[in-house]
Amino acid sequence: MAQPTNGVALYHSLFGTEIHDPRVMFEMLTVNVFQPGLNWRVAASKLPVFDKVFKHFDVAKIAQFDEPDLEALEENPEMIRNPRKIRAIVQNAQATLNLSPEFKDLADYLWSFKPKDHLVNGKLAQDSRTLGALVAKDMKRRGFTFVGPITVELLLVGTGIVKQIKP
Repeated sequence: MAQPTNGVALYHSLFGTEIHDPRVMFEMLTVNVFQPGLNWRVAASKLPVFDKVFKHFDVAKIAQFDEPDLEALEENPEMIRNPRKIRAIVQNAQATLNLSPEFKDLADYLWSFKPKDHLVNGKLAQDSRTLGALVAKDMKRRGFTFVGPITVELLLVGTGIVKQIKP
């Protein structure tokens, strides 16, 4: 099946599927970093732009961005030009590289949080909100930024690591 070229369609096709590809995992993290304060469709619509400016989500290349690279992104009319969020992507790429050797990559790291006790009375033993807060805290400890509990909960649900539980 061909991948949608429209960012919203691509994000929608990925959301909730089990993602193990570290590049796609970082792609989903990028959308989630840019989403707060915006409708999800606005952030997702920028996926083709993000793919281009963030070197096809190659974390090793993103981690090497310097001040002129960041300034160019902040001035790019196609971008969501929030300097703090743009810089967060670079910091998160650096934090992703620092997961090694403990974890193979970002996907390996995030999947390590998949709840082991799957069902209790028909529901996940640990709901997505609680797990989002736990993972967000660990990610911040490891140098990630713009990864609050709600952002991380959305990432965990969006990448299929947990199924969302309605309270």
